[in-house]
Amino acid sequence: MLQRSRSEQGFTLIELMIVVAIIGILAAIAIPNFLRYQAKARQSEAKTNLGAIFVAETSYFGEQSRYGSFQEIGYALAGASNRYTYRSPTTGGNGGSGGTANVDQLNPPAPLAATAENTVVASNASTAAGAVGFTATATGNLDNDPNPDQWHVNDIKQNLQQADTDDVTG
Repeated sequence: MLQRSRSEQGFTLIELMIVVAIIGILAAIAIPNFLRYQAKARQSEAKTNLGAIFVAETSYFGEQSRYGSFQEIGYALAGASNRYTYRSPTTGGNGGSGGTANVDQLNPPAPLAATAENTVVASNASTAAGAVGFTATATGNLDNDPNPDQWHVNDIKQNLQQADTDDVTG
């Protein structure tokens, strides 16, 4: 019986510990990169929705000669799992979307109520002589840290591919 147990092959404790250490090192490298790529993919929500807001605002401006609020332009978020809060000026649509006064807001998640820390104030742009432009913002927190992820689009679709504050890399 003793002879038979010695001939059986298996892994030693040291070999198993080396394998566990290698898996731990690989996980330490792979998991943060995966989370960063996942957060970058989530940022596409803000860019896509702000692009749609731009199209709706431009269309509304073509018909009404002014920009409108989310209700006026008929814009609503699709789905219930949006990660961003979207802000735009209220009725009349003109001006920036900073602060909480006269702001139309979509999908206000509880941790990102409008505060000075998570509200983007963008300058107004002009598309025609005498016409004041619009600015819509998207604010979200993708990784539950103090830094919000903020995007904006205005009437000339300026800087939509560049975050105001990037929660993923910042």
